Amino acid sequence: MTKGTYWLEHAWLGDRVEPGVAVDVAGGRIGAVRTDVHTPPPGAEVLRGLTLPGLANAHSHAFHRALRGVVQVGSGTFWTWREVMYSVAARLTPDGYHALARAVYAEMALAGITCVGEFHYVHHAPGGTRYADPNAMGEALIEAAAEAGIRITLLDTCYLSAGFGEPPGAHQLRFSDGSAADWAERCAVLKERDHARIGAAIHSVRAVPAGQLATVARWAEERRAPLHVHLSEQPAENEACLAAHGRTPTRLLADHGVLGPRTTGVHNTHLTEEDIALLGGSGTGTCMCPTTERDLADGIGPAVALQRAGSPLSLGSDSHAVIDLLEEARAMELNERLRSRTRGHWTAAALLRAATADGHAALGWDEAGTIEPGALADLTTIALDSVRTAGPPPRLGAETAVFAASAADVRHTVVGGRQIVRDGAHTRVPDVPQALARAVEALRA
Repeated sequence: MTKGTYWLEHAWLGDRVEPGVAVDVAGGRIGAVRTDVHTPPPGAEVLRGLTLPGLANAHSHAFHRALRGVVQVGSGTFWTWREVMYSVAARLTPDGYHALARAVYAEMALAGITCVGEFHYVHHAPGGTRYADPNAMGEALIEAAAEAGIRITLLDTCYLSAGFGEPPGAHQLRFSDGSAADWAERCAVLKERDHARIGAAIHSVRAVPAGQLATVARWAEERRAPLHVHLSEQPAENEACLAAHGRTPTRLLADHGVLGPRTTGVHNTHLTEEDIALLGGSGTGTCMCPTTERDLADGIGPAVALQRAGSPLSLGSDSHAVIDLLEEARAMELNERLRSRTRGHWTAAALLRAATADGHAALGWDEAGTIEPGALADLTTIALDSVRTAGPPPRLGAETAVFAASAADVRHTVVGGRQIVRDGAHTRVPDVPQALARAVEALRA
């Protein structure tokens, strides 16, 4: 629907749940929001349940979806998991990656996600040879998002070394452009589209030499583009950085001009008090990925302290152990309860803001993530009558969504005024489970 009206049985409007809300849509944006509309207007599309702004998945590695289930056998650490991940990355081709990402992004749409931040570093053919189109892999991801019906910020990632002072290993050759200057030259060719924006990423301080960090930061600054970085996910990274540079990864990034309001640190798990002050004081965001952080035994990041210091929070599904932004929001609160042994660190509304408005802002879509005039018409409707959500009064819909619902309760997903998921079924990818199974099997073969 490029022009028309959606009638929302219940709508979360940022600070409250309102019954009977009519949302007029024109040109992919919200033209008007009318409350106290207790019956659907003639011709309106009816969305029964609780409608939220579309959810933003601020950190994704689409190809990691192929690891789901197969990395749960036996014991190990993040570093042993990484070796399995490398073996999957080695088998990616532009066509195969397109098929997998299309299915993964369709799964995201079924989970109510309307925008994804794709932290993309598999750039070249095995061995590091460039494709005829040097951005073939990135273009495959952009097209996959279009076909799945969601928005994407392609966070094209600079990845140059295996560690401090170490050249890329055999698995990492296809990640590397050789230098940050060559990375920037390749990225400059990427074009934004209606559904796609281009951002930048520094894979980590161990993967980009300190002297080249400023090149990536400057590229993003000149374009006013989002800049993301994996930060202090593992203690070993901190120890190696201290040994190489005599400072923490956060301080190293600060000293090279990487931190700032358009920058987001992903994980931000093992931080000192000075690190937290640097991130908060610079307005650098924090993207927490709780299901991945616990799946990989990373640890629990200091999200409460970071937010209090001034770091806006967003959420990501990262390795896609599950794709469920409601679970990510819930897990951030529950993780903190486990650590502190107290409850109620965030309200349901605050957690939903991390999953919506603040997540979109971290991806450079400031005009998304709210239900108000002028915002992009991106909506997610949660069923309030499932076995998980039935019972609580609708006025507590935000609490029900965060602390009871799951991705399985997403009933409708609207992107730019168009219904991408209707009654729990994807309108563009007819059989998402089959698409996932085929793409993953082809990659393993």
